[in-house]
Amino acid sequence: MSKGPMIRAATVAALLLAVAPLWTPPRAAPSGRVADCTGRRIASWSVDSGHTAEFARYGDGNARRDDWTGGDGTHSVRLPDGRTLWLFSDTFLDRIQPPPNSQGQKRRWRTADAGGVPLLRHNSAVVMSRSGRLERTLTGGTAAAPGPFFADPPGGGRRWPVRASVEPRTPGAHEKVVRVLLWNRAPGTGPWIFGVPHATEVATLSLPALRLEGVTETVGPASVADPGRRVLYGAAAVRDGGWTYVFGSDDPPSSPASSAFLARVPAGRLADRGSWRFRDGAHWRRQAGRAGPVLRAGGRRGVGSAFTVVRDGPAWVLITMDTGGGGAAGMRAVTSYWSCSPHGPWHGPNGRLTPPRPPAPDPQHVVVYNPQIHPEFTANGEFLLSYDVNWLGPPGVPADPRVNGDVELYRPRFLRVRMGPAGR
Repeated sequence: MSKGPMIRAATVAALLLAVAPLWTPPRAAPSGRVADCTGRRIASWSVDSGHTAEFARYGDGNARRDDWTGGDGTHSVRLPDGRTLWLFSDTFLDRIQPPPNSQGQKRRWRTADAGGVPLLRHNSAVVMSRSGRLERTLTGGTAAAPGPFFADPPGGGRRWPVRASVEPRTPGAHEKVVRVLLWNRAPGTGPWIFGVPHATEVATLSLPALRLEGVTETVGPASVADPGRRVLYGAAAVRDGGWTYVFGSDDPPSSPASSAFLARVPAGRLADRGSWRFRDGAHWRRQAGRAGPVLRAGGRRGVGSAFTVVRDGPAWVLITMDTGGGGAAGMRAVTSYWSCSPHGPWHGPNGRLTPPRPPAPDPQHVVVYNPQIHPEFTANGEFLLSYDVNWLGPPGVPADPRVNGDVELYRPRFLRVRMGPAGR
Protein backbone atom coordinates (compact mmCIF):
# COMPACT_ATOMS: atom_id res chain seq x y z
CA MET A 1 0.00 0.00 0.00
CA SER A 2 1.35 3.43 -0.87
CA LYS A 3 1.43 6.33 1.59
CA GLY A 4 -2.05 8.06 1.79
CA PRO A 5 -0.03 1.82 -4.51
CA MET A 6 13.12 -7.16 -18.04
CA ILE A 7 14.36 -6.87 -20.96
CA ARG A 8 13.42 -4.28 -23.51
CA ALA A 9 11.76 -5.84 -26.55
CA ALA A 10 14.29 -5.66 -29.36
CA THR A 11 11.65 -5.22 -32.03
CA VAL A 12 10.15 -2.21 -30.23
CA ALA A 13 13.56 -0.59 -29.89
CA ALA A 14 14.34 -1.19 -33.52
CA LEU A 15 11.10 0.39 -34.65
CA LEU A 16 11.68 3.44 -32.46
CA LEU A 17 15.15 3.91 -33.86
CA ALA A 18 13.95 3.44 -37.40
CA VAL A 19 11.41 6.24 -37.25
CA ALA A 20 13.44 8.63 -35.08
CA PRO A 21 15.06 10.61 -37.94
CA LEU A 22 11.65 11.23 -39.54
CA TRP A 23 9.78 12.27 -36.41
CA THR A 24 9.38 15.73 -34.91
CA PRO A 25 7.66 16.51 -31.61
CA PRO A 26 4.07 17.73 -31.75
CA ARG A 27 3.30 21.31 -30.98
CA ALA A 28 1.88 21.88 -27.53
CA ALA A 29 -1.89 21.95 -27.88
CA PRO A 30 -3.77 24.56 -25.85
CA SER A 31 -5.49 22.95 -22.88
CA GLY A 32 -8.76 24.83 -23.33
CA ARG A 33 -9.02 28.59 -23.52
CA VAL A 34 -8.51 30.17 -20.12
CA ALA A 35 -11.51 32.42 -20.78
CA ASP A 36 -13.72 29.32 -20.92
CA CYS A 37 -12.12 27.61 -17.94
CA THR A 38 -13.82 27.85 -14.55
CA GLY A 39 -13.15 26.11 -11.28
CA ARG A 40 -14.43 22.57 -10.74
CA ARG A 41 -14.84 20.39 -7.71
CA ILE A 42 -16.78 17.28 -6.63
CA ALA A 43 -20.30 18.61 -6.13
CA SER A 44 -22.17 15.38 -5.32
CA TRP A 45 -21.64 11.66 -5.09
CA SER A 46 -23.51 8.38 -4.73
CA VAL A 47 -22.49 4.78 -4.15
CA ASP A 48 -21.87 2.70 -7.30
CA SER A 49 -22.85 -0.72 -5.98
CA GLY A 50 -22.56 -2.45 -9.37
CA HIS A 51 -18.77 -2.30 -9.70
CA THR A 52 -18.25 -3.01 -6.00
CA ALA A 53 -20.47 -6.09 -6.26
CA GLU A 54 -18.76 -7.31 -9.45
CA PHE A 55 -15.35 -7.37 -7.78
CA ALA A 56 -16.88 -9.15 -4.78
CA ARG A 57 -18.50 -11.74 -7.07
CA TYR A 58 -15.29 -12.36 -8.97
CA GLY A 59 -13.09 -12.39 -5.86
CA ASP A 60 -15.33 -14.94 -4.15
CA GLY A 61 -15.50 -17.19 -7.24
CA ASN A 62 -12.72 -19.68 -6.36
CA ALA A 63 -12.43 -20.76 -10.00
CA ARG A 64 -8.63 -21.04 -9.86
CA ARG A 65 -5.87 -20.88 -7.30
CA ASP A 66 -4.23 -18.00 -9.18
CA ASP A 67 -7.38 -15.85 -9.32
CA TRP A 68 -7.58 -12.38 -7.79
CA THR A 69 -9.31 -12.35 -4.39
CA GLY A 70 -8.33 -8.84 -3.29
CA GLY A 71 -5.89 -6.04 -3.98
CA ASP A 72 -5.16 -2.34 -3.91
CA GLY A 73 -3.65 0.26 -6.25
CA THR A 74 -6.73 0.08 -8.49
CA HIS A 75 -6.24 1.46 -12.04
CA SER A 76 -7.92 0.72 -15.35
CA VAL A 77 -7.61 1.25 -19.11
CA ARG A 78 -10.17 0.65 -21.86
CA LEU A 79 -8.86 -1.56 -24.69
CA PRO A 80 -9.68 -0.99 -28.39
CA ASP A 81 -11.99 -4.04 -28.52
CA GLY A 82 -14.13 -2.75 -25.62
CA ARG A 83 -12.62 -4.84 -22.84
CA THR A 84 -11.17 -3.14 -19.76
CA LEU A 85 -7.85 -4.06 -18.18
CA TRP A 86 -7.80 -3.51 -14.42
CA LEU A 87 -4.35 -3.20 -12.82
CA PHE A 88 -3.59 -3.88 -9.16
CA SER A 89 -0.58 -3.46 -6.91
CA ASP A 90 -0.32 -5.85 -3.96
CA THR A 91 -2.71 -8.72 -4.73
CA PHE A 92 -4.06 -11.65 -2.70
CA LEU A 93 -4.77 -14.95 -4.48
CA ASP A 94 -5.91 -18.36 -3.10
CA ARG A 95 -9.32 -19.36 -1.75
CA ILE A 96 -12.26 -17.59 -0.15
CA GLN A 97 -14.09 -19.47 2.59
CA PRO A 98 -17.69 -18.95 3.77
CA PRO A 99 -18.40 -17.52 7.22
CA PRO A 100 -17.74 -17.76 10.07
CA ASN A 101 -14.07 -16.81 10.04
CA SER A 102 -11.53 -18.01 12.59
CA GLN A 103 -12.70 -15.27 15.02
CA GLY A 104 -16.29 -16.54 14.77
CA GLN A 105 -17.42 -13.48 12.82
CA LYS A 106 -19.90 -13.62 9.95
CA ARG A 107 -17.27 -12.66 7.39
CA ARG A 108 -15.96 -14.35 4.27
CA TRP A 109 -12.28 -15.06 4.79
CA ARG A 110 -9.20 -15.96 2.76
CA THR A 111 -6.96 -19.00 3.17
CA ALA A 112 -4.37 -21.00 1.26
CA ASP A 113 -5.42 -24.31 -0.35
CA ALA A 114 -3.40 -26.38 2.12
CA GLY A 115 -3.73 -23.98 5.04
CA GLY A 116 -1.10 -21.46 6.00
CA VAL A 117 -0.64 -17.95 4.64
CA PRO A 118 -2.57 -16.92 1.49
CA LEU A 119 -0.56 -15.92 -1.55
CA LEU A 120 0.35 -12.23 -1.73
CA ARG A 121 1.96 -11.01 -4.94
CA HIS A 122 3.13 -7.49 -5.75
CA ASN A 123 0.87 -6.97 -8.76
CA SER A 124 -1.72 -8.52 -11.04
CA ALA A 125 -4.15 -7.61 -13.81
CA VAL A 126 -7.79 -8.58 -14.27
CA VAL A 127 -9.61 -8.56 -17.62
CA MET A 128 -13.21 -7.31 -17.79
CA SER A 129 -15.41 -8.16 -20.78
CA ARG A 130 -17.25 -5.59 -22.87
CA SER A 131 -20.39 -6.47 -20.90
CA GLY A 132 -18.71 -5.50 -17.61
CA ARG A 133 -18.04 -9.00 -16.28
CA LEU A 134 -14.64 -9.81 -14.79
CA GLU A 135 -13.30 -12.90 -16.55
CA ARG A 136 -9.68 -13.76 -15.80
CA THR A 137 -6.60 -12.82 -13.78
CA LEU A 138 -3.21 -12.24 -15.38
CA THR A 139 -0.25 -13.31 -13.24
CA GLY A 140 3.26 -14.57 -13.88
CA GLY A 141 4.65 -18.00 -13.09
CA THR A 142 2.28 -20.96 -13.30
CA ALA A 143 -1.20 -21.72 -12.02
CA ALA A 144 0.35 -23.89 -9.30
CA ALA A 145 2.98 -21.28 -8.37
CA PRO A 146 1.71 -17.89 -9.57
CA GLY A 147 3.95 -14.85 -9.47
CA PRO A 148 3.39 -11.15 -10.15
CA PHE A 149 2.35 -10.27 -13.71
CA PHE A 150 5.19 -7.72 -13.84
CA ALA A 151 8.11 -9.65 -12.33
CA ASP A 152 9.77 -8.30 -9.20
CA PRO A 153 12.96 -6.35 -10.02
CA PRO A 154 16.27 -8.20 -9.92
CA GLY A 155 17.70 -8.03 -6.41
CA GLY A 156 14.30 -7.72 -4.74
CA GLY A 157 11.74 -4.99 -4.31
CA ARG A 158 8.49 -4.68 -6.18
CA ARG A 159 6.86 -3.27 -9.26
CA TRP A 160 3.51 -1.53 -8.79
CA PRO A 161 1.49 -0.76 -11.95
CA VAL A 162 -0.16 2.65 -11.99
CA ARG A 163 -1.71 4.43 -14.97
CA ALA A 164 -1.89 2.77 -18.38
CA SER A 165 -2.58 4.07 -21.87
CA VAL A 166 -3.34 2.58 -25.28
CA GLU A 167 -1.13 4.28 -27.86
CA PRO A 168 0.47 3.63 -31.26
CA ARG A 169 3.43 1.29 -31.07
CA THR A 170 5.41 4.15 -32.63
CA PRO A 171 4.21 7.66 -33.52
CA GLY A 172 1.77 7.45 -36.41
CA ALA A 173 1.72 3.63 -36.51
CA HIS A 174 -1.56 1.80 -37.08
CA GLU A 175 -0.71 -0.98 -34.60
CA LYS A 176 -1.55 -0.17 -30.99
CA VAL A 177 -0.14 -1.48 -27.71
CA VAL A 178 -0.81 -0.93 -24.02
CA ARG A 179 1.82 1.04 -22.11
CA VAL A 180 1.71 0.49 -18.35
CA LEU A 181 3.58 2.87 -16.07
CA LEU A 182 5.29 1.04 -13.20
CA TRP A 183 6.73 2.18 -9.90
CA ASN A 184 9.92 0.29 -9.11
CA ARG A 185 10.52 0.34 -5.36
CA ALA A 186 13.63 -1.21 -3.82
CA PRO A 187 13.61 -3.12 -0.51
CA GLY A 188 13.41 -0.81 2.49
CA THR A 189 12.78 -0.59 6.22
CA GLY A 190 11.62 2.07 8.66
CA PRO A 191 10.03 4.94 6.74
CA TRP A 192 10.47 2.88 3.56
CA ILE A 193 8.44 -0.12 4.75
CA PHE A 194 6.63 -0.19 1.39
CA GLY A 195 9.88 0.14 -0.56
CA VAL A 196 12.38 2.87 -1.38
CA PRO A 197 11.36 4.92 -4.45
CA HIS A 198 13.74 3.75 -7.18
CA ALA A 199 12.60 4.27 -10.78
CA THR A 200 9.70 4.85 -13.15
CA GLU A 201 9.35 2.14 -15.79
CA VAL A 202 7.04 1.48 -18.73
CA ALA A 203 5.82 -2.00 -19.67
CA THR A 204 4.54 -2.79 -23.17
CA LEU A 205 1.66 -5.25 -23.64
CA SER A 206 0.62 -6.59 -27.02
CA LEU A 207 -2.94 -6.29 -28.31
CA PRO A 208 -5.25 -8.08 -28.23
CA ALA A 209 -3.35 -10.90 -26.43
CA LEU A 210 -2.01 -8.70 -23.57
CA ARG A 211 1.34 -10.48 -23.76
CA LEU A 212 4.06 -8.74 -21.76
CA GLU A 213 6.74 -7.76 -24.29
CA GLY A 214 9.18 -5.99 -22.00
CA VAL A 215 9.85 -3.30 -19.41
CA THR A 216 11.88 -0.14 -20.03
CA GLU A 217 13.24 2.28 -17.42
CA THR A 218 12.24 5.85 -18.30
CA VAL A 219 13.20 7.82 -15.16
CA GLY A 220 16.09 6.26 -13.26
CA PRO A 221 17.41 6.70 -9.71
CA ALA A 222 20.48 8.60 -10.89
CA SER A 223 18.34 11.67 -11.65
CA VAL A 224 17.91 12.41 -7.91
CA ALA A 225 20.22 10.89 -5.28
CA ASP A 226 17.99 11.46 -2.24
CA PRO A 227 15.17 8.85 -2.33
CA GLY A 228 12.95 11.18 -0.29
CA ARG A 229 13.06 13.69 -3.17
CA ARG A 230 12.91 11.11 -5.95
CA VAL A 231 9.77 11.35 -8.10
CA LEU A 232 7.86 8.30 -9.31
CA TYR A 233 5.71 9.17 -12.32
CA GLY A 234 2.40 7.60 -13.29
CA ALA A 235 -0.01 8.51 -10.48
CA ALA A 236 -2.06 9.98 -13.32
CA ALA A 237 -1.68 10.17 -17.09
CA VAL A 238 -3.94 12.26 -19.33
CA ARG A 239 -3.86 12.48 -23.14
CA ASP A 240 -4.25 16.03 -24.48
CA GLY A 241 -3.61 16.75 -28.14
CA GLY A 242 -0.43 15.00 -29.24
CA TRP A 243 0.90 14.63 -25.70
CA THR A 244 0.46 12.36 -22.72
CA TYR A 245 0.82 14.36 -19.50
CA VAL A 246 2.20 12.14 -16.74
CA PHE A 247 1.86 13.24 -13.12
CA GLY A 248 4.05 11.97 -10.32
CA SER A 249 4.97 12.67 -6.72
CA ASP A 250 7.85 12.54 -4.31
CA ASP A 251 7.67 10.50 -1.11
CA PRO A 252 9.29 12.37 1.78
CA PRO A 253 9.49 9.98 4.74
CA SER A 254 8.89 12.67 7.38
CA SER A 255 5.79 14.28 5.83
CA PRO A 256 2.22 12.99 5.36
CA ALA A 257 1.91 15.00 2.13
CA SER A 258 3.75 14.81 -1.19
CA SER A 259 4.29 17.39 -3.91
CA ALA A 260 2.97 16.78 -7.42
CA PHE A 261 5.28 16.87 -10.46
CA LEU A 262 4.60 16.75 -14.20
CA ALA A 263 6.20 15.24 -17.28
CA ARG A 264 4.96 15.05 -20.85
CA VAL A 265 5.64 12.56 -23.61
CA PRO A 266 4.54 12.56 -27.28
CA ALA A 267 1.84 10.02 -28.09
CA GLY A 268 3.47 6.72 -29.04
CA ARG A 269 6.66 7.46 -27.07
CA LEU A 270 5.87 6.55 -23.46
CA ALA A 271 8.45 3.76 -23.56
CA ASP A 272 11.11 6.00 -25.13
CA ARG A 273 13.24 7.44 -22.33
CA GLY A 274 14.67 10.19 -24.51
CA SER A 275 11.24 11.62 -25.33
CA TRP A 276 10.27 12.48 -21.75
CA ARG A 277 10.30 16.16 -20.73
CA PHE A 278 9.90 17.46 -17.18
CA ARG A 279 8.31 20.68 -15.96
CA ASP A 280 10.62 22.82 -13.85
CA GLY A 281 7.98 25.39 -12.92
CA ALA A 282 8.28 27.46 -16.10
CA HIS A 283 9.87 25.32 -18.84
CA TRP A 284 10.12 21.74 -20.09
CA ARG A 285 13.50 20.14 -19.37
CA ARG A 286 15.22 16.98 -20.60
CA GLN A 287 16.71 16.24 -17.19
CA ALA A 288 14.38 14.63 -14.65
CA GLY A 289 16.47 16.06 -11.83
CA ARG A 290 15.47 19.60 -12.85
CA ALA A 291 11.74 18.98 -12.34
CA GLY A 292 9.97 21.30 -9.91
CA PRO A 293 6.61 20.81 -8.19
CA VAL A 294 3.49 21.95 -10.01
CA LEU A 295 1.62 21.59 -6.69
CA ARG A 296 3.88 22.01 -3.68
CA ALA A 297 3.09 20.36 -0.32
CA GLY A 298 2.83 22.68 2.65
CA GLY A 299 0.18 23.56 5.22
CA ARG A 300 -3.13 22.14 4.07
CA ARG A 301 -1.85 21.67 0.51
CA GLY A 302 -0.34 18.53 -0.93
CA VAL A 303 -1.19 15.20 -2.48
CA GLY A 304 -0.95 11.58 -1.48
CA SER A 305 1.64 9.62 -3.43
CA ALA A 306 -1.36 8.09 -5.25
CA PHE A 307 -3.85 10.55 -6.78
CA THR A 308 -5.84 11.02 -9.98
CA VAL A 309 -6.30 13.73 -12.63
CA VAL A 310 -9.18 14.05 -15.09
CA ARG A 311 -10.40 16.59 -17.65
CA ASP A 312 -13.82 18.14 -17.03
CA GLY A 313 -14.37 20.35 -20.06
CA PRO A 314 -11.48 22.81 -20.31
CA ALA A 315 -10.64 22.37 -16.62
CA TRP A 316 -8.22 19.88 -15.11
CA VAL A 317 -9.31 18.31 -11.80
CA LEU A 318 -6.91 16.58 -9.39
CA ILE A 319 -8.44 14.34 -6.70
CA THR A 320 -6.38 13.14 -3.76
CA MET A 321 -6.63 12.12 -0.14
CA ASP A 322 -6.87 15.13 2.17
CA THR A 323 -3.29 14.89 3.37
CA GLY A 324 -3.44 18.38 4.90
CA GLY A 325 -6.50 17.64 7.00
CA GLY A 326 -4.50 16.63 10.07
CA GLY A 327 -4.75 13.50 12.20
CA ALA A 328 -6.42 10.51 10.56
CA ALA A 329 -8.07 12.66 7.86
CA GLY A 330 -5.30 11.71 5.42
CA MET A 331 -6.69 8.15 5.39
CA ARG A 332 -10.38 9.07 5.62
CA ALA A 333 -11.34 12.01 3.39
CA VAL A 334 -10.88 12.99 -0.27
CA THR A 335 -10.37 16.53 -1.57
CA SER A 336 -9.69 18.15 -4.95
CA TYR A 337 -7.79 20.85 -6.81
CA TRP A 338 -8.46 22.43 -10.21
CA SER A 339 -6.45 24.20 -12.88
CA CYS A 340 -6.80 25.50 -16.42
CA SER A 341 -3.64 23.65 -17.53
CA PRO A 342 -1.79 20.54 -16.40
CA HIS A 343 1.11 22.60 -15.04
CA GLY A 344 -1.10 24.89 -12.98
CA PRO A 345 -1.55 27.04 -11.10
CA TRP A 346 -3.59 24.54 -9.09
CA HIS A 347 -6.35 26.00 -6.90
CA GLY A 348 -7.51 24.29 -3.72
CA PRO A 349 -7.96 22.18 -1.78
CA ASN A 350 -11.71 22.33 -2.42
CA GLY A 351 -14.16 20.51 -0.18
CA ARG A 352 -14.03 17.09 1.45
CA LEU A 353 -15.66 13.77 0.59
CA THR A 354 -15.62 10.98 3.16
CA PRO A 355 -16.15 7.67 1.33
CA PRO A 356 -18.13 4.97 3.13
CA ARG A 357 -16.12 2.13 4.63
CA PRO A 358 -17.19 -1.49 4.99
CA PRO A 359 -18.53 -2.45 8.42
CA ALA A 360 -15.95 -3.89 10.80
CA PRO A 361 -15.75 -4.69 14.53
CA ASP A 362 -13.10 -1.96 14.92
CA PRO A 363 -14.06 0.70 12.33
CA GLN A 364 -11.56 3.21 13.71
CA HIS A 365 -8.79 1.15 12.11
CA VAL A 366 -10.37 0.88 8.64
CA VAL A 367 -8.78 3.34 6.23
CA VAL A 368 -9.38 4.42 2.64
CA TYR A 369 -6.79 5.63 0.13
CA ASN A 370 -5.82 5.85 -3.56
CA PRO A 371 -8.85 7.61 -5.09
CA GLN A 372 -8.88 6.97 -8.86
CA ILE A 373 -11.15 8.29 -11.61
CA HIS A 374 -11.92 5.78 -14.39
CA PRO A 375 -12.96 8.09 -17.25
CA GLU A 376 -13.88 5.21 -19.59
CA PHE A 377 -16.90 4.54 -17.33
CA THR A 378 -18.23 8.12 -17.38
CA ALA A 379 -22.04 8.12 -17.76
CA ASN A 380 -24.60 10.94 -17.70
CA GLY A 381 -21.95 13.43 -16.67
CA GLU A 382 -20.87 11.35 -13.68
CA PHE A 383 -17.36 9.96 -13.24
CA LEU A 384 -16.63 6.55 -11.74
CA LEU A 385 -14.32 6.93 -8.72
CA SER A 386 -12.69 3.95 -7.01
CA TYR A 387 -10.93 3.92 -3.67
CA ASP A 388 -9.02 1.23 -1.81
CA VAL A 389 -9.74 -0.06 1.69
CA ASN A 390 -7.35 -1.50 4.27
CA TRP A 391 -6.94 -2.09 7.98
CA LEU A 392 -4.26 -0.19 9.91
CA GLY A 393 -4.23 -1.08 13.56
CA PRO A 394 -2.07 0.01 16.47
CA PRO A 395 1.72 -0.07 15.94
CA GLY A 396 3.08 -3.60 15.98
CA VAL A 397 -0.27 -5.26 15.21
CA PRO A 398 -0.06 -7.00 11.81
CA ALA A 399 -2.80 -6.23 9.31
CA ASP A 400 -2.82 -9.54 7.42
CA PRO A 401 -4.93 -11.52 9.93
CA ARG A 402 -7.63 -8.81 9.83
CA VAL A 403 -7.46 -8.36 6.05
CA ASN A 404 -7.60 -12.10 5.39
CA GLY A 405 -10.26 -12.57 8.05
CA ASP A 406 -12.63 -10.18 6.23
CA VAL A 407 -12.18 -10.00 2.47
CA GLU A 408 -14.17 -6.74 2.22
CA LEU A 409 -11.21 -4.98 3.86
CA TYR A 410 -8.91 -5.31 0.83
CA ARG A 411 -11.08 -4.78 -2.23
CA PRO A 412 -11.88 -1.62 -4.21
CA ARG A 413 -15.12 0.23 -3.68
CA PHE A 414 -16.77 2.63 -6.09
CA LEU A 415 -18.67 5.92 -6.18
CA ARG A 416 -20.30 8.04 -8.87
CA VAL A 417 -19.16 11.66 -8.60
CA ARG A 418 -20.49 14.76 -10.37
CA MET A 419 -18.42 17.92 -10.76
CA GLY A 420 -19.72 21.40 -10.03
CA PRO A 421 -18.39 24.97 -9.83
CA ALA A 422 -15.56 25.86 -7.47
CA GLY A 423 -14.38 29.38 -6.79
CA ARG A 424 -10.81 30.51 -6.99
